[in-house]
Amino acid sequence: MHRAGRLDEAEKIYAQILRAAPDQFETLQLLAELHMARGNLAEALRAATAAVAARPKSADALVFLGHVQRLLRRDDDALGNFEQAIALEPNHIDGLGMRGDALLARGQAAEALASFNRILALAPQHVEARANRAAALAALQQFAPALADCDAVLAAAPGHLMALYNRANALANLGRDADALAGFDRLLRIAPQHFAAWNNRGNALSALKRHAEAVQSFARAIALKPDFADAHFNQSLALLALGDYKRGFGEYEWRWRRTGMPPQRDYGRPLWSGDAPLAGKTILLHSEQGLGDSIQFARYVPMLARAGAKVALEVPVELKSLLSRLEGVAEVVARGEALPPFDLHCPLGSLPLAFKTEPNSVPANIPYLRASDSRIEQWRPRLAPAKAPRVALVWAGNPQHINDRNRSIAFVSLKPLLEAGGVGFVSLQRELREPDAAALKQMPAVLQLGDALADLDDTAAVLALCDLVISVDTSVAHLAAAMGRPTWVLVPFAPDWRWTLEGDKSPWYPAARLFRQPQPGDWASVIAPVRTEIAGFAGAG
Repeated sequence: MHRAGRLDEAEKIYAQILRAAPDQFETLQLLAELHMARGNLAEALRAATAAVAARPKSADALVFLGHVQRLLRRDDDALGNFEQAIALEPNHIDGLGMRGDALLARGQAAEALASFNRILALAPQHVEARANRAAALAALQQFAPALADCDAVLAAAPGHLMALYNRANALANLGRDADALAGFDRLLRIAPQHFAAWNNRGNALSALKRHAEAVQSFARAIALKPDFADAHFNQSLALLALGDYKRGFGEYEWRWRRTGMPPQRDYGRPLWSGDAPLAGKTILLHSEQGLGDSIQFARYVPMLARAGAKVALEVPVELKSLLSRLEGVAEVVARGEALPPFDLHCPLGSLPLAFKTEPNSVPANIPYLRASDSRIEQWRPRLAPAKAPRVALVWAGNPQHINDRNRSIAFVSLKPLLEAGGVGFVSLQRELREPDAAALKQMPAVLQLGDALADLDDTAAVLALCDLVISVDTSVAHLAAAMGRPTWVLVPFAPDWRWTLEGDKSPWYPAARLFRQPQPGDWASVIAPVRTEIAGFAGAG
């Protein structure tokens, strides 16, 4: 009856058996499976727990109990039962697979990978284990082997949804965005309700600089899952890149709920959204993103002060000294220090929305940041070895940044630029990757100061002593441009929204000059014109 789907009748017989023999293992296990088939997880848990109590050395029963516990989000209990099952039967394939799944869900990808590898050693053709291994490899950022595993799965099971999805994601992470787009389209033809694929398809379109289409792809994801914060946030970036600031900054507020964000702090005071009067009020502005974002949005402080507010800033410690000289700021505290009393608060990244900023109304009263006179004097002797005119260089950002692969340049790629005569180069690169450090040693004419910079006030002082700043999209580019220093920004093919999509200017830093990649990864076509311009700059100097 159970096999025939006559569950009510089967349950009555199971109950009759258990009245006579309450610890009858096979019946308890079958009853647990029956409740699972009905979706009654509480009763399935009760029966599965009793089955394990009746036969504690049954690896199958332990694995089934762990499976039920995972569905009930009792992940620690589930993992413990999977471990017990494997201790009893080290080659229990289902136990190894579920243990791997549980570990992967907990972010323990390396341990999960070991489980999937064990299964494939026992059963090389195990499709699900290979698909799951691909997911573990991707979590470990081993995208090429993850792609190979996905291809192997799809050769055996062409419609395998997880493999199709992970394959497209691996392609995107390998920088093969056109192939990734084709991969997401292949998946969506089979599973048009796959909201995560619509979202990642939008990311692939954005990487291909097809932002209008990306907006539509994100909209499909949101239609399927209205509270999908990642899709809302990604759509905001595409809208901002297109110059649709009204919709873009509205969607930008979803950033708080996107994957990986910590819980929002409770400041215990009302959030200022642009409407409440500010006269006589103290407003706390708090940094919540990178250093460059904080510098970019600090430009709104004088506007708040002119509206009658007393403005307090909470920022990363690297910015505390620098921003203490910002016009209109009354107090600056470093993140982690005690907050001053305040009446209202606002994240720095929400100020453009609060001020209803449009591309033609971006506040660009530059310079709005300046270096400390005392710091300039401290650094002046350190720059003496660099011949004038001096050119400051930054070629890479934070290696942990989600877009690092696109926005950072290998130091060796700058060689044609460094061979230009007539100028002295000063490196402000704070974190040197191993290949860059080795290459920099071969360029003794480049004065390396980055590792001696304590904070961005030191950086500002060095920038003030240089005649030109050449930087990729990093906090130094923001700082130099906010100081009004001659700044050339090297931007990738699909740039961050604040650098716009075309032209050599941005409304946020109108005096900075942008040099754009014509194609993804083509930094040579950026460096060549920069070298030509350097020659003219040296001659003018």
